Amino acid sequence: MQIEEDTVFTRAADLLEAEVDDELVALDVNLGKCFGFNPVATSIWKLLDRPRSFAELRRELLGEYEVDAERCAEDLEALLSELTEQGLVRRS
Repeated sequence: MQIEEDTVFTRAADLLEAEVDDELVALDVNLGKCFGFNPVATSIWKLLDRPRSFAELRRELLGEYEVDAERCAEDLEALLSELTEQGLVRRS
């Protein structure tokens, strides 16, 4: 899925969450599904506590992690696509 800079993402699911070290374990009670977030996905999930554009998310990640801008955009796009497919995030 191609994501534009101004595409806005927000959480679509209300999850029960527990942090384990720097990772997140989350349960969607309605679907009976459990999810595990690595440290970067955890950071993104926390950022999505309010609607944010793709550009905002990328900018935050580039400030937090030492990563090439192109690689960051590719990985962020892949994760947001996966979270959208899982019904955890919605785009507008």
